[in-house]
Amino acid sequence: MGASIATIRRDLEDLENRSLLKRVRGGAIPIGPLFYEPFRHDASFQDKIASFAEEKRRIARAAAELVQTGQTIALSGGTTTTEVVRSLKVLSDISIITNTINVAMELSNRKDIEVIVTGGILRGNWFTLLGPLANAATEMLFADIMFIGVDGIDAQQGLTCTNPAEAEVLRKLAQHSKKKVVVADRSKLGTVSKWLLCKTEEIDCLITDHGATAEAIAPFEKLGISVILA
Repeated sequence: MGASIATIRRDLEDLENRSLLKRVRGGAIPIGPLFYEPFRHDASFQDKIASFAEEKRRIARAAAELVQTGQTIALSGGTTTTEVVRSLKVLSDISIITNTINVAMELSNRKDIEVIVTGGILRGNWFTLLGPLANAATEMLFADIMFIGVDGIDAQQGLTCTNPAEAEVLRKLAQHSKKKVVVADRSKLGTVSKWLLCKTEEIDCLITDHGATAEAIAPFEKLGISVILA
């Protein structure tokens, strides 16, 4: 391609930092899991993972910077938290709690990261596990930080999602987490979906993209929530 080895190495390093590939000896390999391939025609997950893709990667990198060795991290389902777990791959000696199969599979080859899956009834389109088994598991699990993906976050109405069973599982995980961090691109700010996950004032931090306007983030800052623009 007419590029020097040094340039190619810098480009590969940049792509790895953006969670787009993994560097290996002599080159690089795709970071995207092959188990998504059967769902490539399913608009629910695949369309959303392509929406605000670069913003979600930046949000994920900012989220990973909040994590320290030895901590236990809870993750909700969703496309933004999928990017978060990919950014967490650079860490070691952490534990992950999730009710989401794809999040667990992202880490299936990591011996130095403990992965705890709740169990439950599979919501296939979104890879999440819900229902009585998932609810019972959350009663026994506690986390240092929970990264929460949402369908909407409004300063007055709270964090919301489209599925009531999902809201129930995540509500309990959030209650058992010392620090709650919402990861949401700017399209989610001021949006209200069907089911309440938790009140906005219960969260500690909101990570969104730098395309969010001052007007959009002001209501959250007024509540004392730390807002990070990635």
